[in-house]
Amino acid sequence: MSRFLLLDVGAGTLDVLFYDDRSGLHYKAVVRSPVLYLAEQAQSIAGNLLITGVEMGGGALLDVLSRHAQKARVVISASAARTLSHNPERIRNAGLGIIEDSQAPAIAGSGEFTSLRLCDFPREHLERIVTGFGVPFEFDVVGVCAQDHGLPPAGKSHLDFRHEIIKAALDRTPSPESLLYEKRSVPLFLNRLKSIAETASDLPCTEVYVMDSGIAAILGASMDFQLRGKRRFIVLDIATSHTVCAAVEDNEIVGVVEHHTQDLSLEKLESLVVGLAEGKLLHRQILAEGGHGAYIRKAFGFEAVELIVATGPKRRLVENSKLPITFGAPLGDNMMTGTAGLLEAIKRRKGLEFSLYL
Repeated sequence: MSRFLLLDVGAGTLDVLFYDDRSGLHYKAVVRSPVLYLAEQAQSIAGNLLITGVEMGGGALLDVLSRHAQKARVVISASAARTLSHNPERIRNAGLGIIEDSQAPAIAGSGEFTSLRLCDFPREHLERIVTGFGVPFEFDVVGVCAQDHGLPPAGKSHLDFRHEIIKAALDRTPSPESLLYEKRSVPLFLNRLKSIAETASDLPCTEVYVMDSGIAAILGASMDFQLRGKRRFIVLDIATSHTVCAAVEDNEIVGVVEHHTQDLSLEKLESLVVGLAEGKLLHRQILAEGGHGAYIRKAFGFEAVELIVATGPKRRLVENSKLPITFGAPLGDNMMTGTAGLLEAIKRRKGLEFSLYL
């Protein structure tokens, strides 16, 4: 086991880490997220548009395609349509037509449409990045993390459903790697991660793993060297779209709260940190505020917190906090939090040696 490719697909960036386990060498890159890249492509296309591909993080794509549909025809395959919404009527109301996947080749061949394929990491784009590192585009293990709300049953909030998925996994095994899946074991309801696993399987690699990016970030932040030897601590990953805060004791997650970054002030985030440690956060209350929810298995109290480490592209939010927050950088890079956590989860699952995340 030697060559790892780790990808963290976010709303703002795609974070790429190549790691060679034998030499200890690693190379990394932070580039624009695929959804931003594809939204820009869609805006630049004139005339009719055919959208194919698989489910990915949708971001602003629905608004971009809806505006395009006011000027020209936009049709999207059923598989790709789940990127925009799991409610077909919402897509149709935005002016898009939904077609069966089998109809796409004939429409593409008509010459009347420009085609755009949706994917969380287009191979040709990824290959340019990796070969730019000066290494061959072939791997022993590919790991990808992204946020997946899952496919909830009728009548259930997708935010609440995502929380239930995380809670169920941590109730069984309160370690972050419990939410790591080998490509053949991804649950059907984790539709985005399943699409990612299938896409990654087409890369030149032997094994594929996928993981929720919020949990990967928790593990990655906990691998910061400043936390070495600490028993009770809190990690924050303040990302472009979502903020995850976790209380960790003896390498186990004892509590986690997740919120939308744009809805957080410094004071609100500080109250979440303290409330998590004290065990005073209520899931329904966080959900009612528009957040994803809170999970508390055990409260060790804020006075017992040895260190609070913040990572993520939006961590400037806590720059002037009155709480004792320090900035972390696993693998020497704040933007590698998710990929470092993904790497560590895979190594733990496979029983490989602990990595040094300086």
